[in-house]
Amino acid sequence: MSVLYLAFETDERPGRLQKLQKSGAHIVVSEPRWPGFFELAKREKPYAIAIDFSQAPSHALETADYMSKARETRDAALFLLRVPSDRLEAVQKRLPQATPVTENELSGKLAQMEQEAEARARQKKEAAAAAKKAARAAARAAAAEKTRPAPAAKAKPAPKAKPAPAPKKKAAKKPSPTRKAQPRKKK
Repeated sequence: MSVLYLAFETDERPGRLQKLQKSGAHIVVSEPRWPGFFELAKREKPYAIAIDFSQAPSHALETADYMSKARETRDAALFLLRVPSDRLEAVQKRLPQATPVTENELSGKLAQMEQEAEARARQKKEAAAAAKKAARAAARAAAAEKTRPAPAAKAKPAPKAKPAPAPKKKAAKKPSPTRKAQPRKKK
């Protein structure tokens, strides 16, 4: 988890960086020069981006606008430091999701974000440990089932045999009408 701090190299930058590092966040520093800052942002995947407007405010505004729209960085919190008062309205209009702050305010927000990130990471870790524990218990139960002898299956009773059908009687032949029946003689 890191915070990307974009500011041009000046004599004040190291002191400002120390103020931000007191928040406990991992701060990655770069100048807002294309494409270096964006390559760094893609590699670091920061949860927050702080852009200093004290040097070249129009350049900083373009950088902030690009970072707010890029797929890799649009979900990161965007903080603007030392925005000139004559540019504040234009910045708020162009970047409504960005928050103009001072170093002290940013340090407080970063400290809070760090605590929230640590809490989320701890919850994820605990959930993963619980899932792993449940999987181990299920695996042990399955192994125990395999080692037990199989219970004797109840024998099903044999189906009852059906009685054989009775043979059919043949119908007696009727004498044909052309032939006369002759009486039988007794012996």
